[in-house]
Amino acid sequence: MSVVRADAGTLPDLFARAARVTPGGVHSPVRAFRSVGAAPLAIVEARGARLRDSGGREYVDWIGAWGPALLGHAHPTVIDAVERAAHRGLLFGLVSPDEARLAERVTARVPCCDMVRFVATGTEAAISAVRLARAATARPGILKFDGCYHGHGDAFLIRAGSGAATMGVPDSPGVTEGAARDTWIARYNDLEDVDRVFVAAAGAIACVIVEPVAGNMGCVPPEPGFLYGLRERCDRHGALLVLDEVITGFRLGPGGAAQRFGIRPDLVTMGKALGGGMPLAAYGGRVDLMRKIAPEGPVYQAGTYAAHPVSIAAALAVLDVLDGDPGIWGRLEAAGERLEAGLTRAAVAAGVPARVQRVGSMWTFFFTSAPVRSWDDAGAVDRARYAAFFRAMLERGVLLPPSPFESAFLSIAHGDAEISITLDAAHASLAEVAR
Repeated sequence: MSVVRADAGTLPDLFARAARVTPGGVHSPVRAFRSVGAAPLAIVEARGARLRDSGGREYVDWIGAWGPALLGHAHPTVIDAVERAAHRGLLFGLVSPDEARLAERVTARVPCCDMVRFVATGTEAAISAVRLARAATARPGILKFDGCYHGHGDAFLIRAGSGAATMGVPDSPGVTEGAARDTWIARYNDLEDVDRVFVAAAGAIACVIVEPVAGNMGCVPPEPGFLYGLRERCDRHGALLVLDEVITGFRLGPGGAAQRFGIRPDLVTMGKALGGGMPLAAYGGRVDLMRKIAPEGPVYQAGTYAAHPVSIAAALAVLDVLDGDPGIWGRLEAAGERLEAGLTRAAVAAGVPARVQRVGSMWTFFFTSAPVRSWDDAGAVDRARYAAFFRAMLERGVLLPPSPFESAFLSIAHGDAEISITLDAAHASLAEVAR
């Protein structure tokens, strides 16, 4: 990796300048590092599994751009595709042949995704899927889970976990009473609580939207039978099941979590790994539902940057890499097992109550001795100890998510060297925070 230095002066100077013209000096709250008591980083270069900051220091990166970097940063196949597409023109605002190619490839590999619509962000995908579900069922309500995050749409910022909880703002001002009234909350991994909501809502639930593996209260896997139970309850009550696979899509296998867990959604959202670092997301599902989207039907959704040609080119390149190497997910699993085992041994050696929760290439190091199955459990973890651990790891050149409520991510660029550096740093850091 080359050394690239910022020309904005020292890092404190940079953030002082930024804070005068940007709220908090950042364009997404968790980037401010406030919950871990650390100064934010200004990154100037990312390649493979490493980042370099404006001072020239290199880090092993476990944030992975919050999920998109499944192939690592700046994968050469993706970079080549982006450069070729950019030379043809940055934005057309009209149909491009590559859109159809990508739609064919996505629908061929994602279970129950008969048709797909591309958008720019996961928030757009989730908002559009819920709007479609409400139109299809003629019902106003949605059921979401405490601690699950589906973007910053009004209906989703009710006990949303992740960034909102990190900032100590679990419910955002500006969300109207009407939006809150139509959003019903259940406990993740608790089907009895789901039953409670369906009874209380009395036929008003249009859809259940769920992260099949929660990634925004840390990595929380579904308990056996949980996703199947949601499918059965949606069928029984005439509601639609929306799998939010913005994080898990393509990351947990060729067909995402739906394929991995054998779940049949009515609608699915995708993003992050699909775009390989470019802004791209999607929603799709059953053909009878998707044909209700304009211009075929009355449910409106549009966007100037939807199916951006450079992002589409990047996604086609990502799928080329994945299709050309079906052993990727097996190698990610093996690397995840090594990392999980090593971190667990380090915690035991330090006498620190901590545990790794992992599904495939998603993982979180929780400072608790008990399993984390829902937001009730996640909210009880030792946040102060995580913050101290984060700072200690950062000093040793390992960058973890700057929040105890975010999943970390493996990429195919994380090799033996990155895992060894991380485990060595963890042994030293855990000994430090144990004192």
